Amino acid sequence: MPRTFVIGDIHGADKALSQLIERVAPEKSDTLIFLGDYVDGWSGSAAVITRLLALKESFSCFFIKGNHDVWCGDWLAGKNADDEWLKHGGTSTVQSYAALTENEKHLHKTFFNELIDYYIDEDNNLFIHAGFSSMHGPAKEPYATNYTWDRTLWETALALNTALPPDHAFFPKRLKLFREIFIGHTPTINYGTDLPIHAANIWNVDTGAAFTGKITAIDLDSKVFFQSDKVIDLYPGEKGRNI
Repeated sequence: MPRTFVIGDIHGADKALSQLIERVAPEKSDTLIFLGDYVDGWSGSAAVITRLLALKESFSCFFIKGNHDVWCGDWLAGKNADDEWLKHGGTSTVQSYAALTENEKHLHKTFFNELIDYYIDEDNNLFIHAGFSSMHGPAKEPYATNYTWDRTLWETALALNTALPPDHAFFPKRLKLFREIFIGHTPTINYGTDLPIHAANIWNVDTGAAFTGKITAIDLDSKVFFQSDKVIDLYPGEKGRNI
């Protein structure tokens, strides 16, 4: 039976991504949904994009846009490197592109241009990097940056009384719009764990790969999850993203 795996933030950890894919062992009929932030942090950012392009040739893949991907895509498109980006992992990403040919850079530029803001599957599950603020859903979002930056959706889920049923009048309208919501962006290590966190009907799959955590892939239906080793152990001598 075809499976769908949702993969959290990667942040340039190509060694960990390779390890994770080996552990998931996806089959040709499976779908891979990546929640964004492919670059910035560890030294393998360019290699991550090359690997994702290869996975796209073998599997049905959806690539969501993260805030770090916006920065990198703009730089590849010829814009000046954003100072905030360079301070938050962009420097290692720029360095990782030094060995690529112009043709390879062009393929990567196309990859970033084709990233999507969010994806809604046939079962009304939402996959988005960060969140949205509109009570009418992401299609009505007035601030496009919320797709890659918003944390209020996640904070709302965390603050919600978990005993409150979805059909309760007090249940947030944003959360009622979807069966389940899968996000990245906010590392679960901020809450003392390198495992995915489930709050209300949201699954946070960013398990801190940019820092001291791991990359995670979760099976959409069974909720069984797979993880890489701690990324910091796979890149001895590196600091990741502002550790």
